[in-house]
Amino acid sequence: MIPENPIGESRDDGGFHTVLQPQGWPRPRGFAYGIRARGEMVFVGGMIGQDEHGRFAQGFVAQARQALANIAAVLAQAGAAPQHIVRLTWYVRDMSEYLGDLEALGAAYREIMGRHFPAMAVVEVSRLVEAQARVEIEATAVLP
Repeated sequence: MIPENPIGESRDDGGFHTVLQPQGWPRPRGFAYGIRARGEMVFVGGMIGQDEHGRFAQGFVAQARQALANIAAVLAQAGAAPQHIVRLTWYVRDMSEYLGDLEALGAAYREIMGRHFPAMAVVEVSRLVEAQARVEIEATAVLP
């Protein structure tokens, strides 16, 4: 558990930023309400569930896992890692797919991201540029 200080902030377990947790609010599951960070910013454009050879993973969870792996690969080019991410925005074609197997989605997330939960939004959209894509994820990271 992340220790809380009197003003509703806590250090993330990686020590790279501060999780903002308003007093009296319930602890969110799988995301943070807010993050305070200072350092060099890295912006990762929308990543989809397609590997470096252009092949799409099959199914929503597999595509989400691949999109997160793609984000990690881009971050590595900046000398960053998933624990440096302060914000994720997920664009999903069908919210039912996102909610359909949260246990498997959570396991895929933790496989790539560990137990790091940045500020996050999930938005259902009617279309993505790639017709086979079920999810697209943007990331913002801050290196200390």
